[in-house]
Amino acid sequence: MSRIGKLPITLPNGVKVAWSDPDIEVKGPKGSLRRRLHEKVTVESDGGLLRIVPRDAADPASKPFWGLTRSLVNNMVTGVSAGFTKTLEVQGVGWKIEEEGPRALRLSLGFSHPVVFALPEGVDAKVDSKAGRVALSAVDNELLGRTCAAVRAYRPPEPYKGKGIRYLGEVIRRKVGKAGSK
Repeated sequence: MSRIGKLPITLPNGVKVAWSDPDIEVKGPKGSLRRRLHEKVTVESDGGLLRIVPRDAADPASKPFWGLTRSLVNNMVTGVSAGFTKTLEVQGVGWKIEEEGPRALRLSLGFSHPVVFALPEGVDAKVDSKAGRVALSAVDNELLGRTCAAVRAYRPPEPYKGKGIRYLGEVIRRKVGKAGSK
């Protein structure tokens, strides 16, 4: 039995779930999300609880999809009710991040030119240029993660000086540089 899959999903107030095989739609105060579920699982609703159930419990291939689907649906419920936020910080002398219009970020990262990153629809940014941080927020956790990874890919943190774009609270293991000869 899947340890994650068997856990019920509690629906907060204001969240509505509509399910028609194989699609599920979750609506809440922050927005709505839609996803196609895998064919090996189904959804059961019991009042304020939602359960993901495998179609064939004896099939060993259904177990990983059971837990995965439960986690994805739980993220959908959390997203439409509370939303997700990830914060990125820029470390480096002269490196900064600024807002460029309503739907873009301007990244000055030591290149010969500033990089303009267009935010995808559904992702909002709040920039704190003095601290070199940007808080990205979205309803869809998957979209938010892909967006943060795309911004971070311009200058991932390097282990020698610690420069780069990192998640807030991320620890970069530092390496010792080349030892000078005497």
